[in-house]
Amino acid sequence: MPLHYTEISEQILSRAYYETDGATPASTVNAQLTSSIKHDGPNSPFIRVGKGIFSLKNFPTGVTPPAPLSVFKQDQLAPLLETDVESSDSIIHSFGMYWQRNLVVWRNDPKMYGKQQALSKPVDFGKQKGIYILYDHHTVVYVGRSIDRPLGKRLFEHTVDRLGSRWNRFSWFGLLDVTQEGNLRETALSTSLAALVATLEALLIEALEPPQNRKRGDDFSAIEYIQYIDPELKEREIQNTLRSIEQKMRGGS
Repeated sequence: MPLHYTEISEQILSRAYYETDGATPASTVNAQLTSSIKHDGPNSPFIRVGKGIFSLKNFPTGVTPPAPLSVFKQDQLAPLLETDVESSDSIIHSFGMYWQRNLVVWRNDPKMYGKQQALSKPVDFGKQKGIYILYDHHTVVYVGRSIDRPLGKRLFEHTVDRLGSRWNRFSWFGLLDVTQEGNLRETALSTSLAALVATLEALLIEALEPPQNRKRGDDFSAIEYIQYIDPELKEREIQNTLRSIEQKMRGGS
């Protein structure tokens, strides 16, 4: 059955066929499947059936096909997940949609965590650069850019300026790529006018979600990151719970 590379990666990790401390397992799987098809040609066990969607080849009768990803053993998956991800020609490399303001500890240089998948390593996007959107729930109230000052600092400024009380969610679209170790890095920008227009179209579709657009865009290959609560907030919650328990015990004594 054909699967998107993010689903393939989720199957690998959720079924414990392989464990990784990497931050970009889905991107790595995509790069390796693509590399196999490109370099191995007809000898590759995989085929691409759609944008980011892969399947195993149908082999002639009498030919034993390779095992599907869902039954790969750990030693077979090691080369797949540990190899560096190939660089992408995309302008937007990563993005986050409708992240919650209250899951970030706001300061002049905040940390903003996101995960590619539930079992992958969290990435701090506080230093990301690109475009962001502020929402009052799902209503857009402001669109901005973070180039000279990183994303985290720009959003912090909006917690104390005239917009401070007017937004509770935000989306962002990042120009910096994410390494397997979870660091942000700049990549060379070399793209055609057609690719640039396609990226802008896809970004607008993703951000505005117009009802008549049924897909996010033809050339939007960026990876979405799901927001991950700042560990400092978790620690505060634990400490508040312990203090509450302690106060109740004292009151009952």
